[in-house]
Amino acid sequence: MSRIVSTEELDLIEQVISEHPEGIGVSALERALAGHLPHINRRTLQRRLKKLRDERRIITEGESIALVYKPAPDLAGIESTQPSLGRNPELSDSIPVSKEGAIIRDLIRQPLPQRKPIGYQRSFLEDYEPGASFYLPKSLRKELHEIGGLQTENRPAGTYAREILHRLLIDLSWSSSRLEGNTYSRLDTERLIAFGQAAEGKDLQETQMILNHKAAIEMLVEEADQVGFNMFTFLNLHAILSENLLPDDNASGRLRRRPVDIFGSVFHPLLMPQALEECFRLLLLKASAIPDPFEQSFFIMVQLPYLQPFEDVNKRVSRLGANISLIRNNLCPLSFIDVPEQAYIDGTLGVYEFNQVDLLRDVFVWAYERSCQRYLAITQTMADPDPLRIRYREQLTDGVQAIVRGRKTVSTDTVKEMADELVPGDDGEAFAKMLMDALNRLHEGNVARYRLKLSEFQEWKQSMK
Repeated sequence: MSRIVSTEELDLIEQVISEHPEGIGVSALERALAGHLPHINRRTLQRRLKKLRDERRIITEGESIALVYKPAPDLAGIESTQPSLGRNPELSDSIPVSKEGAIIRDLIRQPLPQRKPIGYQRSFLEDYEPGASFYLPKSLRKELHEIGGLQTENRPAGTYAREILHRLLIDLSWSSSRLEGNTYSRLDTERLIAFGQAAEGKDLQETQMILNHKAAIEMLVEEADQVGFNMFTFLNLHAILSENLLPDDNASGRLRRRPVDIFGSVFHPLLMPQALEECFRLLLLKASAIPDPFEQSFFIMVQLPYLQPFEDVNKRVSRLGANISLIRNNLCPLSFIDVPEQAYIDGTLGVYEFNQVDLLRDVFVWAYERSCQRYLAITQTMADPDPLRIRYREQLTDGVQAIVRGRKTVSTDTVKEMADELVPGDDGEAFAKMLMDALNRLHEGNVARYRLKLSEFQEWKQSMK
């Protein structure tokens, strides 16, 4: 049976290393500890050093016989007057940050030459245990459930997101694209999504980025009962978000086969394709096993960009992927509305360079509260959903599609014939009325609800003249 490692023992090793800011090798460390820990041998010491390094209390420099152990950056030594967690009065880029978040922010904003280059740390993923490890404390998860819960437990997956789909398409497409430097305004985005009108003077890539977001969000919402934390979902999510935006079209929807660099960072992502795929599969396996939807959401925001599984568009995939568990559980979605770009970048770099989630967690919590304020206010003005419409949601979509794509005239006979085919029995008459109402209310701003293309709707309207 292995001996329990005492806190005092680890503290002593850390203290000796802290006395050597230039670094100390393992042999010299053994000699320095001989009078204090006579029982410790080389292998045991190396296990203690690994534990201290995993806990980011020390760092290493060099390789093989040149390897030395050094004290970690003095996080506690950077001044911050803020309490540890929660919404605080002192702001960073317009959002509250925790004490830990402020420390990471200050480290990240140091000039690049002062930041030590670091590679992908596989243990950061491997050490996470679903249901036992948590990036979001229990009290915070409870708070998020309280503000984001909509009491829709008995409704099909994605019901709430479908009810606010038009607003969500605009908000999330615009805000996620804006975090990538897209210059479309929210009004420009609304015109593009609702009416297909590209903004004048904008780069074609910006227009494509918005349209890709729209298509990806529609997939997540309309297929809410099918999507999940699996290879199929995330490869297809990447394919949609990266359509017509990558130099190599063959890279769309595929894991990367070449190195990538992170601009403005000293972080170097994983290189080997085989190891990359192994880590990606492990990442999705762990995500799918996480019991709490908010922890799942934040886990994807942390781990997916850190791994950089794709040649590009990784953060976009993570932002939309973070909504999968929220949409499936009928929780308020995360739209990233009004999130300051610099705060988001700093939080992400904190994960890349220090494997610290505190600053990104501050951004996540603030962004989710903002989203809830927006969508719950909308919910209060919404009527209770029609249970018949929920039951026959797919049939209603099929009926609208069949009439629009078949360029059929809207008449009582046409609608009744379609209703008898799709919903035979006692509910047929009520369904026919519901289908007729949906067709009469169909316009350019809601065709996405029925998975129709704008061009299909316009061709149908033209044929009616």
